[in-house]
This record gives sequence, structure tokens and C-alpha cells, in this order.
Amino acid sequence: MVPLAGALASVGVGGALVTAGCTEPRSPTVGQRFEDRFERSELGPDWRETGEGWRIDNGALRGQGVRNHPLWLKRKLPRNARIEFDAWSDSPAGDIKCEVWGDGSSHALQASYTATSYVVIFGGWGNRYNVIARMDEHAPDRRQRVGPRVEMGRHYHFTIERRGRVLRWLLDGAPMLEWDDPDPLAGPGHEYFAFNDWDALVHFDNLVITPL
Repeated sequence: MVPLAGALASVGVGGALVTAGCTEPRSPTVGQRFEDRFERSELGPDWRETGEGWRIDNGALRGQGVRNHPLWLKRKLPRNARIEFDAWSDSPAGDIKCEVWGDGSSHALQASYTATSYVVIFGGWGNRYNVIARMDEHAPDRRQRVGPRVEMGRHYHFTIERRGRVLRWLLDGAPMLEWDDPDPLAGPGHEYFAFNDWDALVHFDNLVITPL
């Protein structure tokens, strides 16, 4: 297992809409706390693959060349929750990506992809931009900043949390971006978390989800 990059207490376990989805899965909601340290050889029953490119390698989740085929957690997110994980990229492109409060099954059918979630991207577009997007990562209303860039091999600790209508993203404890959404993505169709990727070799570990 890769050590946590942040302080966590260990408690138990631009384009058209071309998205594939299915009837929303029937899944339990995260209770007091959910953890996945990826200390096993297979993805296991908590995860839904929508394409090839995901596997567990040396105690961490590994993704490469996924092309917007997310790995969805089958457990529902509470409306208000904190999501934490460690992530790193072994590509100069950076491009560390996840989806929060999506439908639990959607994926791209071709290059263009409109998500059902908020999309959080660190080092996207050739390691130039850091973004929170509401469903469409190419939309002009996305929240964006330039820098910091993803450093190859460096382990980062992500914290993404929503309270009410405000979604916040912190990186190694420092504020990155936030979105005050007057119409929050919530309820049926917007209850799941996923790791995602385009082409970069990325790794994820130490996932912790806590209801707020």
C-alpha cells in the first residue's frame, strides 16, 4: 500500500453528448465511512468497469489509455460528502481526473464525452489547466486555473467535498477551485464517484469517503 499523502485516520475498511449509460444501478449508499486501499489483485465487486485499461498494480489502482471509460464505485454518495484519495501520474501530460456525483454507468462512445457529474481535472490539456467542470469539461463556464502543474511521479492528496451547493477541491490541503452551484447535481442520475483517464498513465490509492 502506498502511504497516505495527507493525514487520514485509518478506520476499517467539447462536444456533443455521446455518452453510454444504462438504468441506474441499485447500490447501497456510503454509510459512516468507506475506504479502499486496493490491497488485492482484482478490482472486486465494489467497482464497475466501463472499458479496458483499469487494474490493480502493486497495491494501487492503475489506469492508462482509458479514453473516458470511468471506473465507477458502485456505492452511492451522500448528497454532502468528503472524498479523499492519493493520486500520481507517470506521464508528462499529467491529466489526473475523477468524476463526482455522476450516474454510475456512463462512458464515452467516441472521442467526445459529456459526463453526468462534476469532473475534476488536475493537469489537463497538456498539463496546462486545472478544472472543475459541470458535466461538460469543455464548456465555457468551467472553473479553471493555470498551475500548479502535475510533477511526474509526485504523490498528491486530493480532497473533494460538497456541503449544500458548494463543491470544493483541495490539493495537499491547499484550496484549488470551488463551484457554488445554484442547481446542484444530486439525486437519481447524480449519486456516484468514478476515477477516469484519457491517455496518461495514472495511479490512485487510499480512497476514503465520509458523509458530512
